[in-house]
Amino acid sequence: MNVVALIGHLTRPAEQRVLPSADRPIELQVTTARESARAETVPVVWFDPPASAANLDVDETVVVVGRVRRRFFRAGGATQSRTEVVATSVVPARLARRARRIMAHAFAVADEAAEVELTAPVG
Repeated sequence: MNVVALIGHLTRPAEQRVLPSADRPIELQVTTARESARAETVPVVWFDPPASAANLDVDETVVVVGRVRRRFFRAGGATQSRTEVVATSVVPARLARRARRIMAHAFAVADEAAEVELTAPVG
């Protein structure tokens, strides 16, 4: 199972890309604070976002739910990789009710999947 939930602020404006497939994902950089440790910045890609996603701007606090993926690509004659979060939902934290709803859904899915894994017969 692969479920991620992040709460952090955007460190740069949302950036829309146009891929050769004609997909138009939004790329975000979400920085999460850690108690008594350095903050961590996480690259997030959001496929099929609503039009309002392009309005997300620097310092906005967001809640992100999705999955982790590592992708490989060729650049400069070498194979490189990038680990990122593929978002299924991104909600500004100021929309507290919606943000709580997507977090609750993510935790329910994770809990259900863990229950299935823990009760499955081994071997």
